[in-house]
Amino acid sequence: MVSLLCCGPKLAACGIVLSAWGVVMLVLLGIFFNVHSAVLIEDVPFTEEDFNGGPERIYGVYERVGTNCFVAAGLYAVLGGLALCQARLNKRKEYLVR
Repeated sequence: MVSLLCCGPKLAACGIVLSAWGVVMLVLLGIFFNVHSAVLIEDVPFTEEDFNGGPERIYGVYERVGTNCFVAAGLYAVLGGLALCQARLNKRKEYLVR
């Protein structure tokens, strides 16, 4: 029988914690980018032509970065789900009789 278990309980717990923190952090960053927070202007990759097009182009760049944060948060959530499955498989393995 093939086992889907690929990491131990400590690594699975670490993955769950890091994924939870990554989701929270990236969702908050995505929200702040979508409301065009002036504090985050240093983190937005502007070009010279973005400043010539008016505020709509600058807001568009902000929203693209916010969308990237939401996509990354989704990936962290998927990896957290995989880590949670690994933790449950490890828990189940403790109760199996060999």
